[in-house]
Amino acid sequence: MEPKTPSGAQAALIGIVGDRNPGNKTHLMTEDALGHGAEPIAFEWVPTEQIAADPAGRLSRYAGLIISPGSPYLSMEGALAAIRYAREALVPLLGTCGGFQHIVVEFTRNVLGIADADHAETNPSAPRLAITPLTCSLAGQQHPVRLVPGSRAAGIYAVASAVEPFYCNYGLNPDYRPLLEARGLMVSGLGEDGLVRVLELRGHPFFFGTLFVPQARSRPGAPHPLVAGLVAAARKEVSI
Repeated sequence: MEPKTPSGAQAALIGIVGDRNPGNKTHLMTEDALGHGAEPIAFEWVPTEQIAADPAGRLSRYAGLIISPGSPYLSMEGALAAIRYAREALVPLLGTCGGFQHIVVEFTRNVLGIADADHAETNPSAPRLAITPLTCSLAGQQHPVRLVPGSRAAGIYAVASAVEPFYCNYGLNPDYRPLLEARGLMVSGLGEDGLVRVLELRGHPFFFGTLFVPQARSRPGAPHPLVAGLVAAARKEVSI
């Protein structure tokens, strides 16, 4: 049965795409973060192995999607199918850490047309790696992220920069940045080293990828701006 609001209207439901592991603290942080706003939002985990065969059938009940941290996923194809579904169906999406990385792979394969683009974590010998190892691991560290002026991310944050928590060892291959931006996957956040930390999709209602995990900085009564933005976008979907 669909969750209901007190008025009886259909409530927004978030699908968390990933393979839930109670020992992964970023998974628990993701669940917690969805309860940090004034009105908590309902969510369900969607295992990656359940998606690829029929993405629309499996995901159409969700007003928004989070592509969770915690890759490699049990089904990379399932995660990529969820991202493509959200991108094409204009479903609000936030991909963090591994989610960011798979946004890049999906876009490179299906929009740029580089069908064999891959991820170094799962296929390090692939000839075309859109995601490569970071020069220095960011796992367990906090670093400043500078928001690009005029970007949607900068508007959502309403500040010029923020210190964000990272859990990753892989990031965007810099060679692919101009190709992504030329087709509308825009860079909207940068690290101190000038490398990409936030991506947003031009023309989409809400489609962001962050190399960091904003859920880890969210607190009760003070939700992370991007988490709050996803929730607001999802609620807007069910009110239309």
